[in-house]
Amino acid sequence: MRKELKVMSRAGQATTIQHSDQTVEQAILLALKGIRFGSVEIIIHDSKVVQIERKEKMRIDRQ
Repeated sequence: MRKELKVMSRAGQATTIQHSDQTVEQAILLALKGIRFGSVEIIIHDSKVVQIERKEKMRIDRQ
């Protein structure tokens, strides 16, 4: 069964893709990969993942 998923890019642009449950899992893992500071938000409507947002923070050491 194919569904639509809205994915936010690092540039803040939204892209809608066709996906399966496995694709959703891969998108979540990709959003988590390499993030040091920040958050990953998964938006669910009617028991379905409809959007994944990745917010990344840059920490600057001031000495």
